[in-house]
Amino acid sequence: MSEVVIKVENLSKQYRLGVVGTGTLSHDLNRWWCRLRGKPDPYLKVDQLSGKAATPINEPQIMNSARSAPNNQSPITDNDSRSEYVWALKDINFEVKQGEVLGIIGRNGAGKSTLLKILSRVTAPTIGEVKVKGRIASLLEVGTGFHPELTGRENVFLNGAILGMTRAEVKSKIDEIIAFAEIERYIDTPVKRYSSGMYVRLAFAVAAHLDPEIMVVDEVLAVGDARFQKKCLGKMGDVSRAGRTVLFVSHNMTAVQSICRSAMMIEEGRLVTFGPVSTVISRYLKGAQSQDRQGEWGDPKTAPGNDVVRIRQVRVVAENDNGLLTMQSPLRVETVYWVLKNGVTTHISYELINDLGVTVLTTGSRSAISKLGIYKSVFSLPANLLNSGGYLLKLRVVRDEKRVTYVNENVASFTVQDSAKRKGAWMGREPGAVQPILPWQTEKLSDDFGNFGRQNVELLKAP
Repeated sequence: MSEVVIKVENLSKQYRLGVVGTGTLSHDLNRWWCRLRGKPDPYLKVDQLSGKAATPINEPQIMNSARSAPNNQSPITDNDSRSEYVWALKDINFEVKQGEVLGIIGRNGAGKSTLLKILSRVTAPTIGEVKVKGRIASLLEVGTGFHPELTGRENVFLNGAILGMTRAEVKSKIDEIIAFAEIERYIDTPVKRYSSGMYVRLAFAVAAHLDPEIMVVDEVLAVGDARFQKKCLGKMGDVSRAGRTVLFVSHNMTAVQSICRSAMMIEEGRLVTFGPVSTVISRYLKGAQSQDRQGEWGDPKTAPGNDVVRIRQVRVVAENDNGLLTMQSPLRVETVYWVLKNGVTTHISYELINDLGVTVLTTGSRSAISKLGIYKSVFSLPANLLNSGGYLLKLRVVRDEKRVTYVNENVASFTVQDSAKRKGAWMGREPGAVQPILPWQTEKLSDDFGNFGRQNVELLKAP
């Protein structure tokens, strides 16, 4: 059985809004009491931390702050909009085993980065324990751990020293780090002159090559270009196969699914699910798609439309078992509407527009002479047609097949996810409005190279 290298128990982190100091005598007393017992100060600023935020499992001391809320504060409850205190994390419990690649997902502001900062010894918890076995290399933001006045080469040695490595150990890796970062020409230039992309390339190269037992990577990779992102994901896969542990935060579900075997989802500071990566991602996507806007109106007097047609409901449905709108599943757009006038030739049409503002397609129902009543029109999109991303539906009501009598620029919106499982690391979205799977054929034409000659073929194969 794999050894547990990270163990988090009852972890909570509280911040006080708009205040730098502790501000009250009760807080000062609580700070003194924690210091007297050898516990982390729950009110320390980031630049005042003692470095005990995450303690190795095999050492007797562990990160352990007060078991109850600080004096003059209520126990952990849901955040109250009237309170000056906010719980960024609440009652987090989980374990990570050696060699595991754990994806951490959630909406912006869910608490993911706060959790990584606690694990990386950047800040201390308010309540709870964190036990860590091994060295942690963190990449939480551009330039993490770099001194701006030092050169890239000097910062590599500085980061190695922070990780507890000898100069000889860092020197044996320096050429590999520089080559991976692709900044050979600038390695002896102060990093304050680096672009954000150069910062990221060097920071990731250092974190990945200095042999930490645990590597923590936040969404910072999004700063890099697509080619380097793929390169980094491949490297993280190599790191995990070497038996080291990776914690990976990203909003790119394809990247998470490509390199992670398990995942956890944080919502409003709470751990809501922990398990196989496909299960956790499915729950996250369902929650994200529930935020998509699908129209429904109960009163024809206020519903969108005109004096002939009023829209009652527009919804987008996935024709698969889990109900997720994915590239790999057929989609169905259903429109329910009232016809309010007899004897008028009319029809509805849609323009499907992606999140880049590109019109992907236009489609419409057949024209018919209207009769009073409630109608339902449906059109379907085949699987493997739409690219991943957000879409909106632009509605038109057309009269006499030539005159647009009503337009709604965004009657409904939805998001399509890429759920394909890939063997290698992949950053997901390809360019293009659509992503159809087209028939390809490849056949061998001949064994004869003609005048070129087999000798030249062998020369081409040579390194």
